[in-house]
Amino acid sequence: MACPSPYPAELRRRAVRMVAEVRPDYDTEWAAMKAVASRLGIGTTETLRTWVRQDVVM
Repeated sequence: MACPSPYPAELRRRAVRMVAEVRPDYDTEWAAMKAVASRLGIGTTETLRTWVRQDVVM
């Protein structure tokens, strides 16, 4: 069984929205995700990338 996320659902939703909002300011989506992850204190950019990909599927 997977461990529950240490990040609240609202933080995950906010982070995904922020990536979409700031994406035009960066050369790549990865750079935008890296900036947002750093700003919000998300452990790794890969974590945020997973949330963004999951949001696209949903």
